[in-house]
Amino acid sequence: MNQATDDGWIQLTIRVAAGMAEAAEEELFASGAASVTLLDAADHPVHEPDPGETPLWPQVLVRGLFSHDLDRAAISERLHGAGLVQSADAVAFDTLADQDWERAWMDRFQPMRFGRDLWICPWHIEPEPDWPVVIRLDPGLAFGSGTHPTTALCLEWIDQQDFGGKQVIDYGCGSGILAIACALKGAERVVAIDHDPQALTATLDNARRNGVAPRIVTALPNTPEAEQALAERAGVVVANILAGPLIELSARLCDAVAPAGQIALSGILEAQAADVEARYREHLRPQRKDHREDWVLLSYCRAGNGGSSPD
Repeated sequence: MNQATDDGWIQLTIRVAAGMAEAAEEELFASGAASVTLLDAADHPVHEPDPGETPLWPQVLVRGLFSHDLDRAAISERLHGAGLVQSADAVAFDTLADQDWERAWMDRFQPMRFGRDLWICPWHIEPEPDWPVVIRLDPGLAFGSGTHPTTALCLEWIDQQDFGGKQVIDYGCGSGILAIACALKGAERVVAIDHDPQALTATLDNARRNGVAPRIVTALPNTPEAEQALAERAGVVVANILAGPLIELSARLCDAVAPAGQIALSGILEAQAADVEARYREHLRPQRKDHREDWVLLSYCRAGNGGSSPD
């Protein structure tokens, strides 16, 4: 857990539409936030609810916690430049006492279980010895710490798979939580791809802290490393991004699935699922469709003979 000095912490707050919450969280973490909290318009906090219980309000207050030496003007301009606020003046700042926040942080963030064997456990809590697979991760992105329905769906799917000795592609790796889960479950090599360099940095840092860094490689899209991984194909591909990019990348992601391999797609709203399904059915055989709140995970497999047809 990041530690502040005796000067305490700076809490930054912005108001965004629900569809911008993920981008706002990513921007705050890229700017050095120690944690991010979502609140509704009535200021009821949602810190670390059980998987699948994160509500999607029409308007969301996104609060980031920063060390006392935060450059307020610089981050205000950055958020304005990213289109997250109408003006730099729309960013609110408050000073928090260090001791009060740390106590509240530890009280709120507790271990979470996904499926039968997979756990996410914060660093201030010692995991139980009989938990089979444990990812050590402090609070982070709603889309990257297991609290968001799409991440929970992916973790539960990963919990049910055999990764022993397999090559994996995690497309849109974010915090690296899915890549780390695959590596802890026995994947031989995971290529974690994301368009955000800060996400790649976070993935490698979290991988090191979980002891799986030697098996995780990070890459930006369209780089030689990413292109090689896609061309070589993988036994498992996981893509927790959004429906639009999944449709746009459908041919490439399907081609990246090795013979007898599998792919899991998430970040899809129920209303968008049919369009995504139509693209992937052209190449692969449907397996499952899992639901959580308004979100969907779709999984597909490739025939063992390597053919691209779903038949």
